Amino acid sequence: MPKPIIAVTMGDPAGVGPEICLQLLANEAVREVATPVIFGDARLLARCARQTGLPAPKRILSEIEWAEKATSLEEPAVLDLFGFDAADFTPGTVSARTGAASYLYIEKSIQAALAGQVAAVATAPINKEALRAAGIMYPGHTEMFAEKMDAVRSCMAFFSEVMICSLVTVHIGYQNVVPALTSARILEVIELTCDAVQRHLGRKPKLAVCGLNPHAGEHGLFGQREEENLIEPAIAAARAKGMTIEGPLPPDTAFIPAKRKTVDAYICMYHDQALIPLKALAFDSAVNTTLGLPVPRTSVDHGTACDIAWQSKANGQSLVEAVRLAAKLAS
Repeated sequence: MPKPIIAVTMGDPAGVGPEICLQLLANEAVREVATPVIFGDARLLARCARQTGLPAPKRILSEIEWAEKATSLEEPAVLDLFGFDAADFTPGTVSARTGAASYLYIEKSIQAALAGQVAAVATAPINKEALRAAGIMYPGHTEMFAEKMDAVRSCMAFFSEVMICSLVTVHIGYQNVVPALTSARILEVIELTCDAVQRHLGRKPKLAVCGLNPHAGEHGLFGQREEENLIEPAIAAARAKGMTIEGPLPPDTAFIPAKRKTVDAYICMYHDQALIPLKALAFDSAVNTTLGLPVPRTSVDHGTACDIAWQSKANGQSLVEAVRLAAKLAS
């Protein structure tokens, strides 16, 4: 059975993206489950290889060659997307140029996914300040992929060996969380999570929904009864559809070891409610994914880490896991 071809975007050139992409290409275990194709700049990757001592890419494809051979590739490769001056560039320093380059790699990967040239996309980290400097105003990958793939509904989720979680709201300030919460949106995320986790585990999952307020509101003592008015109706609707689900759970005890043993996936109300426990428990191995897209998309769960970029200090395990999950979701 042919291995799925996975587009891997190089991320912001100034960050650890090029280095972890080189690590990925050299990883024999990845080749057993997928054929990764780096969407990036071959000259920049060659420079990064010289600086870090990592193996340089062996197979480079032009866009013309890619169009001819995309669906028949059987070995890792780099799709060389010109436009970035690899010589006139300082690693660790993001700019409008690096932001524009990272956006180009994403756009090309989405085009390849929608054209059926790749089975899934895995993304290396981008820098939001660099994107904004380049005039690209998306808050992050999740919103970018959802819009460009015309997803009717979508959500951010994270998979790891220790926990799986999905987010009802993502890149917004705390003052905007409550206005963004509706029972319909919470139910939508529950449904997306249930479907994805069931496919991942091969069985019906046990879901848990976190409350919004301290102690899940204590029956209205804290907050404005968001648990009773917004979260509980969504849970009831999910149960009526046959899902196994509990909550709203007090967020401060939702992720303790005893509870994690009984829960397959958590639905969290806002970004840090999910990401703080996840990164404390699985920083190097967790994988970010966007649920609800027509083509699977996964990502590392860390940022560009410009302070250690191109210094042989980056840990590429999260990208390895992202490609593994992308291959699994695509099968």
